[in-house]
Order: sequence, then C-alpha cells, then structure tokens
Amino acid sequence: MSYLNSPHFHDEEAAYAFVESRVWADGRVCPHCGVVGKSGKLGGESTRIGVYKCYACRKPFTVKIGTIFHDSKVKLHLWLQAIFLIASSKKGISANQLHRTLGVTLKTAWFMGHRIREAMRTGGLAPMGGGGGDVEVDETFFGTEPGAEKRSSYHHKMKVLSLVDRETKQARSVVVDTLDKKTIWPIVRENVSKEARILTDEARHYLGIGYHYGSHKSVHHGSGEYVSAADPAIHTNTVENYFSVFKRGMKGTYQHCGKQHLHRYLAEFDFRYNNRIALGVDDKARADAIVCGIQGKRLTYETARSGR
Repeated sequence: MSYLNSPHFHDEEAAYAFVESRVWADGRVCPHCGVVGKSGKLGGESTRIGVYKCYACRKPFTVKIGTIFHDSKVKLHLWLQAIFLIASSKKGISANQLHRTLGVTLKTAWFMGHRIREAMRTGGLAPMGGGGGDVEVDETFFGTEPGAEKRSSYHHKMKVLSLVDRETKQARSVVVDTLDKKTIWPIVRENVSKEARILTDEARHYLGIGYHYGSHKSVHHGSGEYVSAADPAIHTNTVENYFSVFKRGMKGTYQHCGKQHLHRYLAEFDFRYNNRIALGVDDKARADAIVCGIQGKRLTYETARSGR
C-alpha cells in the first residue's frame, strides 16, 4: 500500500495523533507551564480536535502551540501532506505546486513552505572534522545582491559558503555578504574542529587558515587542477556536488529567491543532503524528522516576509 494512503494524510484526528506521538514522545507537555503528564483530553461535542486541559495551570492547549502550526487555519493533515511533498522532492517543490496540489491559496502555500523550512533548521551541532577528519570548504554564487549592478565577476551575486564533513557526510551552509578572511574565518572557526584537515580551492581568503587547524590543503582550479596528483583525497568535489543539487533546485524549482529568504532555502537543502537515501534515510523518515523539529519554531507571516 502506498504510504500516501496512511490515515494521518487524510483524517484530522489521525493527523493530531501522528504529530502528538512525535512531539510528545516522552510525555504530554503543557506549553503554558511546562508541566509533563498532568493533563487530560477534553471530550465535549463542541470541543475542537486535539484539545487538552492542563491540571496544573488550568489552561487548554493543543500540540500545535509553539510549533510551525501555531495559529494556522490549514488542516493538520494538509500540513502533513505538504511536509511529505517537500521532504520527498530532491530539488524542492514550489509554492505554486503546493497551491495546486493542496488546494490552498498561493499566499498560504508560500507561507507553509517557509514554516516547514524553519522546521528543517537545526542548531547546536557538533564541530565538523572531529578526530582529524577532512572538511571541504567552498563558496558559490546565486542570483543578484539587492541593489547591485551586474558586473562580469561574482561581486554582484549573492554568496553562499558551505562546509561538508566527509566523515559524517553532513553539510552546513550560510549566506555571506563578502568573501574575505574577516567573514570566512569566524564561520569556519565556529563549525570546524581544530584537529580537522581543511580542503579548499586556491581562493586568497583561505590562505593561512591551516595555522589554526590540523592542516590545510588546496587544489588550483584556475590551472585545471580539481584533484591533487600527489594525494587524490585532496579535492572539493563533494561540496561542489552539493552546490550542483542546490543550484538545480533553486533555478529549476524556485527560480527566484530574495536574499532575505536565502538562509531558509539553504536550511532546506542542507537538511535534505544530511538526511538522504545514501545515509539510510528514506522519504518517510525524512518527513518524520521534520515533524520532530517543529517545536519552538513558530513563524509569523510578517517575520517570514522580512526574512528574519
């Protein structure tokens, strides 16, 4: 049977039960006072689905409070459909496609997409390259900087810095304003273990970075060198492969992205890269991981529009 036939994609009560089993896996928590396990389900005929009452603070609550679903008028089973569609699409799914598939307005579909990307964002991650592992660092360019005049070089484009840990096969990406040591080095310092080996291309902003880490090796793309002849392990092909999927998704699916929103699209592509089939994570498990990341991620429409 197709996974899309699962009850939580079609029935509202089943959808609430599905989300509750993941958000409250260790016991039902009151979002108002934080008390665990001291609440009961309200069962009146006029009571909304999934409403509980806390016996400690006497306030009603649902599993949606404080999550990406907070104050949303969209049915929860439609939210779960949207999550699965985004999780199972390698290069993403546009707001227009969500709008047509789910039967919601385009504005609602756009907002749902950004809320789901917010759930994909992770924090408190361990440093990359622990134990002396290899970490590839590289940058790519997309679109145009707000208000910038088009030039022949990359200076007018939006800039993305990505790091890929070869051992854990995880990627982390950030939007940067400039490509210089003052900008790049602090980001690498926050995300990479000191014993790691840094692998980059010949860009000037990486010169000298090896003094702070186990070592630094580079390849000279300008001379046509993409893999070191002396050591085939020295290259940046892994992070380049990440960029190829990112760009195909952004250009082919989303087509346009303002700089204020780029960090959330990067979170989406990082999440999908870090939870891919090659690592044993299928579409179902990827969607479940998104649902498990919805807590504390409430996002208002105004905040989403401003890109904060």
